[in-house]
Amino acid sequence: MTGQQSKAPRTLAEELRARSDEALAALLHARPDLLNPVPTDLTQLSARLSSRASALRALERLDRFTLQTAEALAAAPDGCPEATLRQLLAGPSRVKPHPGAAPADRAAITAALPAALETLRSQALLWGPDSGLRLVIAVREALAPSAANPGRTGLGPTLADATVGMSPARLQQLLHGAGLPATADPVTAVAALTALLQDRKRCAALLEQAPPGALALLEKLVWGPPTGTVPDAARQVTAEEARSPVEWLLARGLLLPTSPGSVVLPRELALHLRGGRSHREVEPAPPVLTATAERDPQAVDGTAAGQAYTAVRTVEELLEAWGLQSPPTLRAGGLGVRDLKRAALLLDCPETTAAFWLELAHTSGLLAPDGEADERWAPTPAYDLWLQQPVAERWTVLARGWLAATRVAGLTGTPDGKGKTRAALGPELDRTLAPSVRRAVLTALASLPPGAVADAAALLPLLRWQRPLRGGPAGPDGRDLRDHLTGWALQEAELLGVTGRGALGSPARALLAGADPEPVLEPLLPQPLDHVILQPDLTAIAPGPLLTPLAQALALCAEIESKGGATVYRFTTESVRRALDAGRTANDLHAFLTQHSRTPVPQPLSYLIDDVARRHGVLRVGGASSYLRCDDPGLLAEVLADRRAGELRLRLLAPTVLAAQAGPETLLSVLRSMGYAPTAESAEGDVLLTHPDSHRTPPRSAPVPVPDGPPTPDEVLLTAAVRAVRAGDLAATAVRRETVAGPAAGQPQTGPARTDLRQLPRTAAADTLAALQTAVLLGERMWIGYVNAEGLASQRVVDPVKVEGGYVTVYDHLSDEVRTFALHRITGVAELADQ
Repeated sequence: MTGQQSKAPRTLAEELRARSDEALAALLHARPDLLNPVPTDLTQLSARLSSRASALRALERLDRFTLQTAEALAAAPDGCPEATLRQLLAGPSRVKPHPGAAPADRAAITAALPAALETLRSQALLWGPDSGLRLVIAVREALAPSAANPGRTGLGPTLADATVGMSPARLQQLLHGAGLPATADPVTAVAALTALLQDRKRCAALLEQAPPGALALLEKLVWGPPTGTVPDAARQVTAEEARSPVEWLLARGLLLPTSPGSVVLPRELALHLRGGRSHREVEPAPPVLTATAERDPQAVDGTAAGQAYTAVRTVEELLEAWGLQSPPTLRAGGLGVRDLKRAALLLDCPETTAAFWLELAHTSGLLAPDGEADERWAPTPAYDLWLQQPVAERWTVLARGWLAATRVAGLTGTPDGKGKTRAALGPELDRTLAPSVRRAVLTALASLPPGAVADAAALLPLLRWQRPLRGGPAGPDGRDLRDHLTGWALQEAELLGVTGRGALGSPARALLAGADPEPVLEPLLPQPLDHVILQPDLTAIAPGPLLTPLAQALALCAEIESKGGATVYRFTTESVRRALDAGRTANDLHAFLTQHSRTPVPQPLSYLIDDVARRHGVLRVGGASSYLRCDDPGLLAEVLADRRAGELRLRLLAPTVLAAQAGPETLLSVLRSMGYAPTAESAEGDVLLTHPDSHRTPPRSAPVPVPDGPPTPDEVLLTAAVRAVRAGDLAATAVRRETVAGPAAGQPQTGPARTDLRQLPRTAAADTLAALQTAVLLGERMWIGYVNAEGLASQRVVDPVKVEGGYVTVYDHLSDEVRTFALHRITGVAELADQ
């Protein structure tokens, strides 16, 4: 619908009726809240478009210039021509701009205005021809400036609004003070004062008579806020009685009282003083994003890929540890502070970074509560499937989960509304704004050349222009939520390998474009190694990432001492004993190290393995109460005489058996702390291997992001909704012929008439049957009223196909399908007029 059509619409429903099905589908796609439920016709759709909640949601998705266009229209009279709107934004061409206003690029504003108006029209926030632009009522009410809420324009109420409730005598005094003749009624008095302020020559002549200081007072209010404090502002001072600049302005209606102690600057006078502009600064184009640094694109991709590999291994390391020792879930949900500190110590990173890795695993569906009575956090079965995938595919799962998640790890440790600290993995970390900010940040980085870096300070002006009303609540530091989310998004993108050295990597560019990032990432990933370098100081150096089986086997028999580009493993008595407890033998360990070492196995390491293996399993702990068995009576006598074993309360039962008053676990622990290497045995005397069982949750799905409003409808739903609205509108506006009179019809209508939603056609049963049978023979379209089994009445436009057995089969235009209706539920029929 354009303003150049010969016949302008009189209502919003008429303009919607003139739109194509594609335009209606685009409207419903952009504003899915209109589909709950699907409107019955275009009249109901226009009523929903005028609801305040729906309008405010649509306004939040406008860019700054489109929003400024809507704000200028809200400050203008309803039915504003496009030329007047252009002057409000850019200022009249022959009027000198106000010194406090930023320079306006008239050409840029003129070029950008059609697109802004088209956006407002497509969102159904604006309707009417170009000669009479009208905002939807809810939008005008939300954006119209007032004394209490001047909005972004800083304007106040119109003179007409500010003088509501003012006595006719006072209005005549204002006319006299402004040098205008008296009028017959208050309406014409307000109109005369308004016309004076809108006439630039007459208003300028009046202001030239102002005493010193009066114009300075107006300058303080001109760009807002438009209200000021004045003692006894409601006093009715006349032009003759005025002694001060404030009284001179009050006597002529250039300032108007809003309360006994405050005054407001009328909108018309503010626009005159501003040089006709509605905004101090108009931004028709987004700010130019400038790179803060330049990196080598190849170095960026290499760094991002290396960090992507590290991210995958970090999540794997965390979940492997939590599978063995699952931390408990807090009663209110989330993770305890001590467990978060242990996770940070395990990963050798700050607690805030550990919280990010935990949230990443959780949002990717790899970590969840197990749901038991004593609930604990543990890996999910999806984690085991994830482990079997290639590294590039595993990273893609993490990156997509992060990009769509509404959970914000950066909020961990911050106080909530009640002053309590938010826990990691807790229920209060969801923010619906987070996914859109992350995507906006990455999209802005993608608009820069490869290797270009932009920090948060460079990105925020662009993000604020794109969605000025989507900043979120401000924190104690005065920064809004979007500011914090932008900084967190950049930090998390670097940790995850989405960016490298601050610039967007090639895999992330593919991910943003909707392509598969795995083929891009795979060649960039460091190739895992199948060897280590053994050192004489009982350490092993992995010069790069290791194959997963090798890394797991090495972690079993050695402790990780340091991480980084090269991982350092240290062999200790405890680590070698751990491998022996898991079923490895000394020969197994020697063969494993010989196979995977690029250097000969150092003699100290061989001695360590042989020494621990020689003592391993000589003592046997069983579960009588418990007992200690050994084939060497001298060794048992040594243990019995050791004072450190006093807490076990050992007693000799036989030359090769000691009984203890402690359980097997305690007995094993104390003996190992004394330097021995006992093993546990079963009741049959077999050695028990201590393979730790990794805990898993039942099947769990990834947490669903908190929806930011109704879900976006798919194409099938949009097509069905448009058809239903069109069919309902056809039934509601169909022009019908004269109805057949019946017992329930009363006086039949004569001549064509538009139907009312609350009025159903009514004819006698015999006449209904005869009319439908005739329509089947002639192939005519009919208008029927129908009451379903629940008693809900509706009217429909149908094409009758068959009438038999008390039922009529029709093609129903409302549901866009063939349906069967019971004849006794049809209230009546009417023929449609020829179109």
